Amino acid sequence: TTQVRNRSLSYSSMESTLSGISVLLNFMDESKEDLEARFKANNFFNEEELDAIRDYCQIKFTKRTMNEGMNGLFSLEELRVFDEKVSSQTEYARLSVIASYVKWLAEYLSSGSRDKIVALQIVKMAKGLQARRPPKKSRNTNTKQDEKGLDSKQLELVFEVFRSDSELNPFKDEAVRQRNRLMFLVLFYLGLRGGELLNIRIRDINFSSNQLVVVRRADEQDDPRTYQPLVKTLDRRIPLKNTLADQIHQYIIKDRKNVPNADKHDFLFVTHKSGPTQGQPISKSGYKKVFEVVRITCPGLYNLHGHKLRHTWNERFSELMDEMDSPPSEERQEEMRSYLMGWKADSGTAAIYNHRFVKNKSNEAALSLQENMVRVPEGMSDLEK
Repeated sequence: TTQVRNRSLSYSSMESTLSGISVLLNFMDESKEDLEARFKANNFFNEEELDAIRDYCQIKFTKRTMNEGMNGLFSLEELRVFDEKVSSQTEYARLSVIASYVKWLAEYLSSGSRDKIVALQIVKMAKGLQARRPPKKSRNTNTKQDEKGLDSKQLELVFEVFRSDSELNPFKDEAVRQRNRLMFLVLFYLGLRGGELLNIRIRDINFSSNQLVVVRRADEQDDPRTYQPLVKTLDRRIPLKNTLADQIHQYIIKDRKNVPNADKHDFLFVTHKSGPTQGQPISKSGYKKVFEVVRITCPGLYNLHGHKLRHTWNERFSELMDEMDSPPSEERQEEMRSYLMGWKADSGTAAIYNHRFVKNKSNEAALSLQENMVRVPEGMSDLEK
């Protein structure tokens, strides 16, 4: 609560932390050890125990529902999947959480926490767990990184697929077609994350000035979704072009207005399908389903997902800057991009989304350099060049 929850981390981060702590507590149960009693007595993990914790973090456990078994209770043996290990990423995450947790808990409970020797023992224990984490895969993926944004042919196709009267549009209901097209347009023109899109409220849109405010709101009580989409980026105000603002307004007064229960909240995008969730804000799974249907029905968009449009926006931003006669400095461009994307200044995130554009420009420069450097010997034909 004090170290994770109160830092307003994402739901997934909190869940990952609790999962790691759970693994440690399971290990202590199997070892018939009282973790708190040990730390109160300044009895910390030795090298052999650190190895054992590392090995335990490799174990794969089944996922059981609370409705299974007697009162939903299972023994640790029943939860284990023998002869199967978790991925190195999961093991790394578990050990990272446990290292952080035992350091905090030991410092909190240790009777001699102010003693320098005890403090060093605690740090040694935490660092020992960190040192036992599996090596991370190389981040140098320049040679095999996917083409992040959509190419020109895919863009033309995706616009056609989401056109409300298109024969390629896989969605039957007209109002659903309008909603899905609007979600696509907002992602394409503004480069929002999926969580930001699903958190847009009507109150966030100023139709007088044609502006959208992207606001970070966590744990809103009036959001009925079990897994509330999160805004991971900074708050910011983004201008809307007239046609996009008009289409948002049309969806609100024409399509959204006629959905039962949609008047109980002001989230922009709602579930149209009849059922218990009709009129509620569209869920993360519902949002992902839209792109899944498009991928299945349109082979040319086999790799389409919402976040790909964010990469596409960043490539278009790079192209715009490159085409200007007097473009802003690189530092200024990064500031502009970071603001519009909601990143912290100097975070370095801009470089990740600019990868494909930089690669294409590098390829153009390499070819141009080769053309200028090559000297064809006398007597060599064009076919031999």
